Amino acid sequence: MKRQIVNMINFIRAVEPRPGRVIDLVKPVVEQLKLLKKHELKGTFLFQYDALSSPEYTSLFDEIDSERVELGVWLEVVEPLTSKIGIPWRGRFPWDWHAHCGFTVGYTSKQREQIIDTIMNDFYTVFHRYPRSIGSWSLDAHTITYLSEKYEIDALCICKDQWGTDGYNLWGGYYNQGYYPSRNNYFSPAQTLEQQINIPILRMLGSDPIHQYDVGLNLETGAPAHQPVITLEPVYHTLGGGVNTWTDWYLKENFSGNCLSFGYTQVGQENSFGWEKMSQGLTYQFEQIAKLQKEGVLDVETLGETGCWFKRTYTETPASVVAAFSDSMEKGCSSVWYNSKYYRVNWYTENERFWIRDMHLFCENYRERYVDEVCTGNQLQFNNLPIMDGYRWSGNHIRAGIYPFYSVDGQLLPLTFEHIAYQEEDGRAILSFTGTACGTITVTLDDDAMSITMDKNADQILWIPKYDANAQSLPRITHATESELHMVYDQFAYSPFQVLQGTLDSSYSLRAKDNQIKLSFRGK
Repeated sequence: MKRQIVNMINFIRAVEPRPGRVIDLVKPVVEQLKLLKKHELKGTFLFQYDALSSPEYTSLFDEIDSERVELGVWLEVVEPLTSKIGIPWRGRFPWDWHAHCGFTVGYTSKQREQIIDTIMNDFYTVFHRYPRSIGSWSLDAHTITYLSEKYEIDALCICKDQWGTDGYNLWGGYYNQGYYPSRNNYFSPAQTLEQQINIPILRMLGSDPIHQYDVGLNLETGAPAHQPVITLEPVYHTLGGGVNTWTDWYLKENFSGNCLSFGYTQVGQENSFGWEKMSQGLTYQFEQIAKLQKEGVLDVETLGETGCWFKRTYTETPASVVAAFSDSMEKGCSSVWYNSKYYRVNWYTENERFWIRDMHLFCENYRERYVDEVCTGNQLQFNNLPIMDGYRWSGNHIRAGIYPFYSVDGQLLPLTFEHIAYQEEDGRAILSFTGTACGTITVTLDDDAMSITMDKNADQILWIPKYDANAQSLPRITHATESELHMVYDQFAYSPFQVLQGTLDSSYSLRAKDNQIKLSFRGK
C-alpha cells in the first residue's frame, strides 16, 4: 500500500516590519501547539534566526514531547544574523524578504557557509543539539552541498512552483512530493548518484494541481508579473486553504492513491500572518487530517521523519504523480502531473479538449544561476529546461500547449475526447482518453520516456505545439531532424527529447508511426 504523508510545518519569525501590520507573533505559535496536542498529531516548527535568538519563542518549547514535536531552522537571513557574522546588512528592515538580502543566494559562498555555521551553532546552544530539518522559500546548491557534507540533515522543504509571487520565481521543478537535488542545480533532480545530494527536498504549500499553474493568465497579454496563490495555506479565504470546501476537495484528490510512489502535502502557516487570519482554516485542516489519520488514509509525521523514510526507501528520486479528476471550480477541468528524475509533464483537460500543458526536462548539468554568483536584485529565479510552458509562453490570444489535431479533408480540427481514465502498472502511470476520432489514446508515462498510442487513424493526428512567438522565455531552436530537436535556453544547449518512434516535421509537430509516438527524455 502506498504511503500518504502529511507534514505539519509551521515556521516562526520574531519580527513583522511591514508598514501597517501590528501582529501578535507569539499567539499563532501557542495556538498551533495547542492544535497539535488536542489532535495528538506530530509537527515541525522551524525557527528563523531572530526567533531562535529570542527566549520569548524558544521557551514555548521547554516542555514539548520531542517524539511528537520537531524543531528545526527556517533559513531566511535577517539582520541579527549578519551582524553577528560581521556582514553588512542590505535590507530595508531587520527581516527583508527581498532576495539579495533575505536569502542565501544574496551572499558569497564563504558567507553562506558562515551563515549556516552560525545558525547551527546557536541552535545547538539553545536546544543542545543540531537541527535535522531545514526549510526556506528557496535555497541554493552550494548551501545544500555544505549542509550535506558538514551536518547530518534529514530533510529540506522549499516553496511550491510559482512565478513572481513575493519575487521568488521557482518554475519548472519537481511539482510535489520529494526529490534528491543535483549538485549543479538544487531545483533539478539529479540523474546520477555521482551528482546527487543525498538530502531529500519536499515541496511545500499544497498547490491546486489544476488551477495554480496558470492562475491569473490573460491570453491577450500573457502571464502576469506576480502570480496569485491557490494553495492549502489557511490564510487564503477566497479560494484555497481558508475555504473548507476547497480543503475537502484538495485532501480527497491529493490522497486518492493516484500518486505512483507516495502522496504528500504540507500543512501549516508562518506566524507573521497572525492567528486571526489563519485560525479558521488551520483549525479545520487539523480536524480533517486527524480524522483521516484515524481512518488510516494518511500518516502525519515530522519533516525529519519523512526525510529519513525517504532515504531508507529510495536511493534515487522516485517518479510521482499529482492528479485531480474533479474540479473545485466546476469548470470541467482535470490535471495529471507526472514527475521523474528525467522530466515533468502535465496532461490537462478542459471540457472535451485535452493537451500537454507543461513539459520540462531535468538535467543535472544545467547550472543554477547562483552556484558561484551572488543574486544582486530583489527577485530570484530557479528553473529547469523548458520543452513546453503553458503559462509563460501564452499570450497574443494563444494558450500555449502541445495539442492534438485531427486532419479531415485537408482541415485540421481539434481532437476531442469523452472520458479520461488513470491506472498504474509496473511503476508506470497510464492515462487513457476514450471517445476520440482515433479510438482510445493511451499515454504511458515511464521514468525516462513517454509513449502515446492510438487505436486507429494515427496518421491523421498531428500533435502541434502552440505558443506566442514573442514570449520572452522561449528557447532558441538551433537544429532539428525527424527525431531530435536541438535548443538553447539560458545559454545552455540541450536536446529536450529523442523521438524513438514517430517523426518530427518542419513545424516541430509530432506524428505517429505504426500508431505510436515514443519520446525519450534522457537528454543530451
